[in-house]
Amino acid sequence: MGVGRALMLALAFLAVASLPAAFALLFCYDEILDRVVCGWSEWRERRREKRTIARLDRAIEADALTRDIDLSEFDRTDRRPLEHLAADLRRLGGQRLGGTGRSMVWHGALLQAYDDRLRLACRALGITEHLAELEGVDQEIERVRVEGVLHAAGLALPAARAGHRQRHH
Repeated sequence: MGVGRALMLALAFLAVASLPAAFALLFCYDEILDRVVCGWSEWRERRREKRTIARLDRAIEADALTRDIDLSEFDRTDRRPLEHLAADLRRLGGQRLGGTGRSMVWHGALLQAYDDRLRLACRALGITEHLAELEGVDQEIERVRVEGVLHAAGLALPAARAGHRQRHH
């Protein structure tokens, strides 16, 4: 009889201890059910997206398109992220367009830094450029062409304002 009484006492203690959890389940069942249903639907949606992406990859033969790309180029430690290059180009481009009243030395150094960032962005995106090989008006034309190609590739750069004249050296 002592064992039965000890078991009954343990069960009674367990019931009293789990009473707050039972009340929480009773009053929050709709919230718990909602979380379970949302989690289930998110899991199904992620699974559906993965299957769709796999089907699209097979349909356009994505492996054949990327077979010749050297992915180790993107893992180099000396390679700056494209977001940093874009921020530098926007900052330098804004200074270039609004840098009136500065010395020719400052303007030349600014153009050199801007061209360097343009070359790095072109290299990161696999775009051919000839900024280092040209000078004068030809370099200006190439700079405008490269800015247009980078813009077409999705890199937003500051556009020249209407009526604004750039300095030429």
